[in-house]
Amino acid sequence: MVRTRFAPSPTGYLHIGGARTALFSWAYARKHGGKVILRIEDTDLERSTEASVQVILDAMRWLGLDWDEGPFFQMQRLARYREVAEKLIAQGKAYRCWASKEDLDAMRERQRARGEKPRYDGRWRPERAKAAGLVPPADRAPVVRFRNPDGGDVGFHDLVKGAITVANAELDDLVLLRADGVPTYNFGVVVDDLDMNITHVIRGDDHVNNTPRQVNIFHALGAPIPEFAHVPMILGADGERLSKRHGAVSVMQYQEDGYLPEALVNYLARLGWSHGDEEMFTVGQFLQWFDLAHISRPAAQFNPEKLRWLNHRYLRQRADADLAKLVAPRIERAGGKLAGGPELLAVVALLKERSETLAVLAAEAMMFYAEPGVAREAVTAEVRPALAEVTAAFSALGEWRAEAIMGVIQAVIDKHKLKLPKLAMPLRMIVFGRTQTPNLGPMLALAGRKRVLDRLQAHLSA
Repeated sequence: MVRTRFAPSPTGYLHIGGARTALFSWAYARKHGGKVILRIEDTDLERSTEASVQVILDAMRWLGLDWDEGPFFQMQRLARYREVAEKLIAQGKAYRCWASKEDLDAMRERQRARGEKPRYDGRWRPERAKAAGLVPPADRAPVVRFRNPDGGDVGFHDLVKGAITVANAELDDLVLLRADGVPTYNFGVVVDDLDMNITHVIRGDDHVNNTPRQVNIFHALGAPIPEFAHVPMILGADGERLSKRHGAVSVMQYQEDGYLPEALVNYLARLGWSHGDEEMFTVGQFLQWFDLAHISRPAAQFNPEKLRWLNHRYLRQRADADLAKLVAPRIERAGGKLAGGPELLAVVALLKERSETLAVLAAEAMMFYAEPGVAREAVTAEVRPALAEVTAAFSALGEWRAEAIMGVIQAVIDKHKLKLPKLAMPLRMIVFGRTQTPNLGPMLALAGRKRVLDRLQAHLSA
């Protein structure tokens, strides 16, 4: 059975790159009837927080990326890492190292001075330590280092990048356990992937350089090696690594900004993976089409404008009743009063074509649920007589419909020989507090006769 995992570090929010990795891991498992394991790699004690864990879980739930097992926390598995480290020591595949930070810094300085690549020199390998007469200091706790093979190559077949081979001579003896017993990244993930029976590791290609080290640890443990698929990095339009200035904010910020989760999932799926020319597709279609063979090797580019365009298309397709439920709390948080205003369903239907996000839709809807400020400058001497006639005609209008309303406005501008904007703009300013709105007739009809007349009369008497 296929078993994938998503293993974020809770040192901040779930960002676009992490969400894309989670999506690909989730999709691969779901397509193959497998399991998704959620693992929290919380060994960065200074930066890991419970709040970050919650943000990650909230973001995954919002995106619809469920999991079958977990979340598991590495800090709750320290005894297991120690157990495996001791096993490797007993087999001569790992050893304790008492080198201090000062020792390591001096070692690397000498190597740089000789033009060599800075690396640990293996001085505490048991046979070397004995030959050099090194004695473990009583006042310092040791780390545990992996005894990397001295010769030969280590290789693996990446499902995206193809065959990758590295000479073991390029790898030094990495730390498995720190002095406080906390595992390093490369050791923790190997033990976890082994214990959790992970069959496919799908992650960003910034981890490619870690993989040969992990493969060697799997070999040392006599364990099967999972399949690896390193997906391309995501860059900004300028070719630089994605950052906040490119729009790479928390996934939950996109929720706050009014994006729909299905739009973000659709967009993330296209970052580094493709299927024909389809721009929009359902989650069901994505799961049917998704495979690792169509993940690209070059870096993907994040385009906020494309995401916004896609979100607009999804928003326009959403049922008005669904949008009304999503928009209502946004209006209330902004101080709008839904009670006494027009039906929100009708407002959403009128405004959604011009709203790219829920946030924009809510802000536009505030025209109907908040009192605009006084727009005295809208009632000029030139337009006052026309506004007065419109007000009187609105009061006498038999049926408050868009067509009838526009008939009144047209008759008045014809009589006063005005162009439509000369009267329409003041009407918009007085009733809605905006110089631009959708078609005025439907807007005034939806606002209601009482609101329109109250606003007009207040301004004409000012």
